[in-house]
Amino acid sequence: MGKIRALVVDDTALFRKIVSNALAEIEGVEVVATAPNGKTALAKVEQIKPDIITLDIEMPDMNGIEVLERLTITKHTPGVIIVSALTLRGGALTVKALQKGAFDFITKPGGGTIDENGKAMTGSLKSIIRAWERKRSLHTSINATQYEKKTNIKTPQFSSVALLNQESKSNLINKLPSKIERVLIGVSTGGPNALSRIIPALPGTLSVPVFIVQHMPPVFTSALAQSLNDKSQLNVCEARHGISALGSTVYIAPGGKQMRIVKGQSGEQIIDITDDPPENNCKPAVDYLFRSVAINFPGNSLVVILTGMGSDGTVGVKLLKRMGCFCIAQNKETSVVYGMPRAVADCGLTDQILPLDSIPEAIVNQVERKLF
Repeated sequence: MGKIRALVVDDTALFRKIVSNALAEIEGVEVVATAPNGKTALAKVEQIKPDIITLDIEMPDMNGIEVLERLTITKHTPGVIIVSALTLRGGALTVKALQKGAFDFITKPGGGTIDENGKAMTGSLKSIIRAWERKRSLHTSINATQYEKKTNIKTPQFSSVALLNQESKSNLINKLPSKIERVLIGVSTGGPNALSRIIPALPGTLSVPVFIVQHMPPVFTSALAQSLNDKSQLNVCEARHGISALGSTVYIAPGGKQMRIVKGQSGEQIIDITDDPPENNCKPAVDYLFRSVAINFPGNSLVVILTGMGSDGTVGVKLLKRMGCFCIAQNKETSVVYGMPRAVADCGLTDQILPLDSIPEAIVNQVERKLF
């Protein structure tokens, strides 16, 4: 397979240069063209058919959202990486772009020299592009429908205890919790789109609180919460320090902070927002939230691990499993990046492995205790 051909789209010459230089440092990537606006970008997509586009979200005449919408109806659909300013407007537009199918995003650096900014961008872009490569390889070779037709094997609904290694067998309690008192969701790359299909599908009568860690920087989590709240029967908000968690409410960990759940004087679930260090290079981190629940509220949790790079959440699920939790993981075929779900599945921690659109019903069934 040849080099990944990239198109850089930004209305600022400086950032076109910074992003182009950053991409040029990544092995196997070639910048084949740049464009100063959306209309030129669309013309070049038709002409040169790039594999990847880095797309500025805020541009005059035709912004990144409009370009993305046009790309979905073209014959050639490249992977799109949004380049966004760290602002309220930039955050809202980026969340919208991710919900419309952009692969991932990076933020524009706020200061530093061209070289410093380029190095920072190179690191971010490299991990995203490698994840996109893995996705392309998977989707080129097989999709969920073809998989079932060619092999006659259905996606497993329940994992086998035989999948557990010896260490897991000795440490885990493989039993269903007596009831579900909270839903814990961990997600990263592909998360805004996945959450936009799960949270709005949940009924407003869901009796327990939902806690979400989505790997995102500050500002963006607030925009994500607002976007989901506008579409959902449940109340969705960015979590605030010191509040008691309520049923029928979704709490999203604020970007750049850690979120844990502690026990109040009457046993209520209190949200604690801290500035503790990153874990697994993430802040907020899924493991940080899950560990707090395992310590303060052992048992009675439903865990959902969705699409994302890396393995954040796996250690936390292991801790929760010792107390008795139910774990659902998104399947490979519907994950944008099959990293986090695969990590828990490979450790034998999953009770169900499901396609994305089957997860809302599974959550409701578990909370209401209707077992499959």
